Amino acid sequence: MDMEVNWMPVALQEGHEAIERGEVPIGCVYVSSDGIELARGSNRCNEMRDGTRHAELVAYEQMVLRMGTARVREEFSRGVDLYVTCEPCIMCCAALALLKVRHVVFGCKNEKFGGCGSVRAIHESRSTRIPGIVSVKGGVFAEEAIEMLQKFYTQENLNAPEPKKKRQRTLHT
Repeated sequence: MDMEVNWMPVALQEGHEAIERGEVPIGCVYVSSDGIELARGSNRCNEMRDGTRHAELVAYEQMVLRMGTARVREEFSRGVDLYVTCEPCIMCCAALALLKVRHVVFGCKNEKFGGCGSVRAIHESRSTRIPGIVSVKGGVFAEEAIEMLQKFYTQENLNAPEPKKKRQRTLHT
């Protein structure tokens, strides 16, 4: 429990910073088995115009750039935990399982895309055959994570792309 109290506020702060940049407020932090912060990140999908720039992947990339691949592999072999404000999506869960993240602790559920049980339980699925995630715990600081998402979705998203206008189709007979 102490680790959750220490690290979820860091993830929440990353989420708040994402809101300031016009991003969906998902923040995360990777923590070593020794309890040391390895990397933190938040969504950058709008900023980078890339739907794969989720917080978990952004933070992992920063960790590799800062520490190097060999040292990151060493850390993950000893055990790395992830604290994230919202349940990772299926894509991110698959990546986390492949990385062999030890524990995933998240705030609120992701009812549309959640890969830790809401839509699919990647860490428990025999069909995916991805060894990895040992445990998942949700609902940690969930109210704060939900409030952050509500704040984002009630404001206008100025970074959203303009919707394409539909053109009239004519039937050829």
